[in-house]
Amino acid sequence: MKKDFLTIRDFTREEILGTFKLAAEMKAHAQNYSSALKGKTLAMIFEKPSLRTRVTFDVGIQQLGGFSVCLLPMEISLGKRESVHDVAKNLERMVQGIMIRTFAHQIVVEMAKHASVPVINALTDYSHPCQAMADYLTIQEVKGELKGLKLCFVGDGNNVAHSLMFAGARLGVHVTVACPKGYEPNPTAFQSALEDAKQTGAQIEVVHDAMEGVKNADVIYTDVWASMGQESETEKRKAIFHPFQVNKQLMAKANAGAIFMHCLPAHRGDEVTDEVIDSPASVVFQEAENRLHAQKAVMYQLMK
Repeated sequence: MKKDFLTIRDFTREEILGTFKLAAEMKAHAQNYSSALKGKTLAMIFEKPSLRTRVTFDVGIQQLGGFSVCLLPMEISLGKRESVHDVAKNLERMVQGIMIRTFAHQIVVEMAKHASVPVINALTDYSHPCQAMADYLTIQEVKGELKGLKLCFVGDGNNVAHSLMFAGARLGVHVTVACPKGYEPNPTAFQSALEDAKQTGAQIEVVHDAMEGVKNADVIYTDVWASMGQESETEKRKAIFHPFQVNKQLMAKANAGAIFMHCLPAHRGDEVTDEVIDSPASVVFQEAENRLHAQKAVMYQLMK
């Protein structure tokens, strides 16, 4: 594996599948890796709040025999109190890995550029690669195979949608983003996914009708309509996105046996109804757990 984990696009299909294999091994035999990163420390920088990211990285590094140091916005005020360059140069002398969850993707790029230790992107406004790794690991667990499946992301063409497209293109999974007009994925991200998909034959597309998007889908995925930093748009977005709610009627248009996924937290009654997220088709908590196993595999490969 390369030095850093910034975007799925940095890795080949074989490398991604190799990480899944390691994650599955760690999930089944956690005790075999209990001292794999003994004595190593992960700095966790949080510019955005988190439940799953905080717990899975914190627990994950400890299950591998290491330690974590949590750095909150008021403690370092990244880029304001101290430059990204200086933070990177300090931390590289004190820890063996840096995990960062922030707003601008460029901050993660800069951190990786200046730090000699591995940097893991735990979410930016552009991508969420750790989430996509957990997502496709979960799909592989449930469906047995990835290549040729269809995943439909219903909602805002956001950072999660980008990473799902990037990973789908690498793994041969067809990805359709069904979103309202004006809320499409970043054009650069979409074109990058299209380019990568040529190698595997995956189809990457954007449509503006949810019912059309979920036809023949094996996986239906959604996310909140207003992400962190977009709270002022909440009411406006509710009206625009209402036709893109994942409900029983929408699920019925997908393939028989289709599963429902959500990166969480979920706003029940908005992007998804209770009857879907609590249904047997929902794998959202298995997906959340797999953040732990996928990230342990990534940390092990980068920091060992």
